[in-house]
Amino acid sequence: ISYTLKSESRFTWFRWLCTVFGLLFYLADIGSDFLLSVQYFKSGHVTWAALTLVFVLVGSLCIQIFSYAWFKDDKENYEEDDKGLSTCHLISIHVLQIGIFTRYVHLLKRSFKALRSEDTQEEEQFHLFGLATDLSMLRMFEMFLESVPQLVLQVYIILEHNHHISMAMSFLTIAWATVDYRRCFRRSLPNLKEMPSGIPTAVYLSYKIFTITPRILSLTLFIMLSTFSTVAMACIWLVGTVWAFVEDTDFCTSRVLEYLYRTIVGVILLFTFFNIKGENAKVHMTVYYIFSVGQNLAAPILLFLLKPESEGTDYFLPIIFFILVSHSMGLGFLGLYYSLLHPHQPCREKIADEIDGMDQVDGMNHEPKTTRFERFLRI
Repeated sequence: ISYTLKSESRFTWFRWLCTVFGLLFYLADIGSDFLLSVQYFKSGHVTWAALTLVFVLVGSLCIQIFSYAWFKDDKENYEEDDKGLSTCHLISIHVLQIGIFTRYVHLLKRSFKALRSEDTQEEEQFHLFGLATDLSMLRMFEMFLESVPQLVLQVYIILEHNHHISMAMSFLTIAWATVDYRRCFRRSLPNLKEMPSGIPTAVYLSYKIFTITPRILSLTLFIMLSTFSTVAMACIWLVGTVWAFVEDTDFCTSRVLEYLYRTIVGVILLFTFFNIKGENAKVHMTVYYIFSVGQNLAAPILLFLLKPESEGTDYFLPIIFFILVSHSMGLGFLGLYYSLLHPHQPCREKIADEIDGMDQVDGMNHEPKTTRFERFLRI
């Protein structure tokens, strides 16, 4: 299929530098996690240290599994062996937990070569965004499997035990991970219009920040009410996972990996909404946020009724106010984005004589090859 690649769709030096900073933040995040666990351990909080390490290891293990599977899938099904990695080499780097680092290095090297070339093909540009999308989705998995649970733990520690930890950047980083994924995802598919920069991106980022933050705070209040609230959270996760099974997602080539993917979708849905099938999700999104608002409001109300002493704390009223205002603002930004700023129409047109849903190969019509990107989470 022939497409016209717009100039803003090209992999630029600015995007290359953003990838460099992404790698640096990734390494810094790993280092800070281990330093934090050591700090907890030295302070005598073995449980906190253990939970921090568990979140890190579970998140890392899951993304390494998917990273290896995607390397292998690209090598076998899409005839892409440009990374020069044998199967043994692939297994080794992922067992050593450096699969994501390898992806960063490969993307930086390949994009650097493309940027220095004056005649980079459009196909290569799309491929670069495909590599970036893989990396972005893996980082998003890591955010919701590792960073968000850690953030809930840290907020709990601050409110319940008055241990002060700097977390302002954590909320922004988590929200930005979803925005970055959305932008990379839409660039990687030639039949989708890109997410515009500037105001649309800022509005979408605001929507995520102001809905994820009160969600994290409300879940923390539930834990403060009783640690058995984690059972209720597990039930919410189970509902999201069951929904992924009901929707019959077909993201992975392996049934086992598909089941793992659906459990991760359940974790993500615990904190924010994602369209897991790429279909019209207005009803699903509406139902999701109705329940989300109800749960967020129930947390401070139950805390007030069942633990009246919490009313006298410094954080109680500010958190209630923040949850109400933040969630209202987040839903307002959501409505603004999807009503006025969402790129509804495709931006790259097929040539006029092609049949919709068919590819032209050697003058013959063939069913299009479904790529992994077309089965990614739609936001």
